[in-house]
Amino acid sequence: MNKNFGGIIWTNHALQRLKERKISQSDAWVTWRRPQESKHASIKGAWIFYRTYENTRIEVVAKQNEKKEWVILSVWSKYINKKPNNESFLSFLIKKVFSKEERKRK
Repeated sequence: MNKNFGGIIWTNHALQRLKERKISQSDAWVTWRRPQESKHASIKGAWIFYRTYENTRIEVVAKQNEKKEWVILSVWSKYINKKPNNESFLSFLIKKVFSKEERKRK
């Protein structure tokens, strides 16, 4: 683990969390660099960056210091149970129409 990986600063806390949670530093860096979502964190001036990798959502908390350098404060991951929806719109529509007709007949 590198405290200056990817041209940003990583706190000891963030590096420890990566190790404990078995998250690669490169996955965390990509999450920060190219998030699918982001929002303000509860820490003033900090952001939470999100990215999903298969069934795991990585979350990175970062903020800029007084020199405008990005600092990674913490990192964690969450398991997401994704169920694929392969149903076509046409089959969905047919089910809706026919299920309403069934209810009307009863």
